[in-house]
Amino acid sequence: MSSFKSKTPSLPSQAVGASVDRDQAVTSNVTDTISTLRWSPVASYLAASSWDGKVHIYDVANDLTAKGVGVIDAGSPVFTCDWNQDGTIVAGAGAGKKVYLLSAATGQATSFIAHDAPIRSLRFVKVPNAPLDIIVTGSWDKTVRYWDVRNTGSPLATLTCKERVYSMDAADGLLVIATADRHIQLVDLKADPNNFKNSTTNDPLKHQTHVVTAFPDGKGYAVGSIEGRAGIKMFPETSSDNSFTFRCHRHEAPAPKGAAKDVTKTVDVWAVNDINFHPVHTSIFTTAGSDGCIYFWDRLAHARFYTFPRREGAISASAFSRDGRVFAYAVGYDWAMGYAKNSPTYPLKLMLHPVADEEVKPRKG
Repeated sequence: MSSFKSKTPSLPSQAVGASVDRDQAVTSNVTDTISTLRWSPVASYLAASSWDGKVHIYDVANDLTAKGVGVIDAGSPVFTCDWNQDGTIVAGAGAGKKVYLLSAATGQATSFIAHDAPIRSLRFVKVPNAPLDIIVTGSWDKTVRYWDVRNTGSPLATLTCKERVYSMDAADGLLVIATADRHIQLVDLKADPNNFKNSTTNDPLKHQTHVVTAFPDGKGYAVGSIEGRAGIKMFPETSSDNSFTFRCHRHEAPAPKGAAKDVTKTVDVWAVNDINFHPVHTSIFTTAGSDGCIYFWDRLAHARFYTFPRREGAISASAFSRDGRVFAYAVGYDWAMGYAKNSPTYPLKLMLHPVADEEVKPRKG
């Protein structure tokens, strides 16, 4: 495995800083941590699922002002949300084991029981011979299920995973599933959506997988773990540079005053909570962590070239808009520090960052 070209990848202060002076805070009635952010593929609508039991939907204007235009009330923590391909349906799912659907045109809400345990991930996907988008759900009951929104009485198909689903994503025919015990399972949605693509592989990282994100072109995926590391896997593996791991959300603690020069250094390690690829400059991606940091990376150059100033709380979710001009991110407690560190005064924010060209355009040379 190769690594990123950075002398001190665990020190964000060494990277070029992205300006957050123009970032806008969304006025919101969200009352608990946001778990997932997803933009409509056809308009400037942003969906935010939350531990407060709701999916909040916002209309974002060109000046980054936002207003609430809809809500799905699930009554229990919502872990995931997504839009269908034409932006007419918003779906959410979570602890209640149900999928909740909201029609953007009529405001009508429906729901159906989808699993025997909480649903961790949900995506709308295209599969052969299906006239409409199909919903794929991944659950802690160790299954992935396909659903037709017109007939939700029973799943179209069920895949049995090695372990509980912790993260799942889909893009351009690739469905990638990350489960407990560091298993990664792939599905070719174009050729054979009813079976796993190959034998189960292990996450290249050493500790529990926290997030997995498919490349926009479906030719690979990125993974992030609780150990402050991330990894890139590309298809096919024609060279050693196609797959690599790297340190990201780690910070070297200052040595105690008066300590000897050879004293053992302490490194604080934080979970990688989210990974997102830019929809236009698709080699560019971001990692967001429990440390409150957001980094911009180029997977082809093996380089990190932008970092946000460290925020006042964990970054729990993030997402680029459909044109890549806005980057949404949520600040909220993610339980990485346990029950004792949770507090009513912990920051809870939804922010909108206007993306500058230099933050996402690959550098020459």
